[in-house]
Amino acid sequence: METVRRLRAMASLCRQTAAYHPDRSWRLLAEAEHWEHLANEALLEHFKECTASSNNLVQPQPSAIANDVRWMTVAAA
Repeated sequence: METVRRLRAMASLCRQTAAYHPDRSWRLLAEAEHWEHLANEALLEHFKECTASSNNLVQPQPSAIANDVRWMTVAAA
């Protein structure tokens, strides 16, 4: 997440600089877009890693209790 913060800070700096230098604004805004793109990729990678690690920790297990309750309810009716 630190990487994402740093990349977005670079994009922000480019946008701020573009506001003060209109003659170079097109280049700076393109650079800001590039930094934002890198930040989005880093964020996506971070969440993929988090999802993969959480899937390894939590394994779904079938619940026999839910099936037993359903059958008892049908039998009682």
